[in-house]
Amino acid sequence: MTKSTSLDYEPGVLRVFQSKDETKAFYNKIAKVYDLLAEHSEQPMREIGLQMLAAQAGESILEVGFGTGHCLVELAQSVGPSGRVKGIDLSESMVEETRTLLKETELEDRVELHCGDAAHLPFESNSIDGIFTSFTLELFDTPELPQVLAEWQRVLRPGGRLAVVAISKEGKQGIVMKAYEWTHKHFPNLMDCRPIFVSQAIEAAGFTIEKKKAEHMWVPVEVVLGVKPL
Repeated sequence: MTKSTSLDYEPGVLRVFQSKDETKAFYNKIAKVYDLLAEHSEQPMREIGLQMLAAQAGESILEVGFGTGHCLVELAQSVGPSGRVKGIDLSESMVEETRTLLKETELEDRVELHCGDAAHLPFESNSIDGIFTSFTLELFDTPELPQVLAEWQRVLRPGGRLAVVAISKEGKQGIVMKAYEWTHKHFPNLMDCRPIFVSQAIEAAGFTIEKKKAEHMWVPVEVVLGVKPL
């Protein structure tokens, strides 16, 4: 990937060292075991983000980076039969895992799945009421973050909400975080996410921050609700 200087809101943030093709291949490989690897620690964080988004009956909601689809199920239940949920993920295997889950829960008629790059969304401008994403924003390299967030803002209706759960550069940066960042730098195929300044990136993209919560798994996590200006 082309290297450039860090953005003002990303001092000390590591770069992304894998290409998108490498990231796709990694998630294709681990799709069937992803829940065993990460769901126990990540799901409580996702629940906080879903509560912050507060999807309502009849709304149109998009999840970016839906993984194995558990949050899509909750979103589909929240919007009800009159609502619509869309999802986009880079991994074909994650899409297949999610398709199976939606059939099992009999919610496939409420959810539209797409396999693709969330930096280029296949949706009309001003067409989505809310976007939810967890442990995905930090997979985009620093120079791409403004473009990605601008694309997400494009598809949101004025006043639309963006709920982001992401590993945070804010908070206590202890030994565990240093070890995490060292692993990301030297073995990015094992630790592809890296901590970022979440709320600063969202605010710099033009969103109004309505809520922000500092959480902790084994590393700091930010849960942020941004709103597209009217």
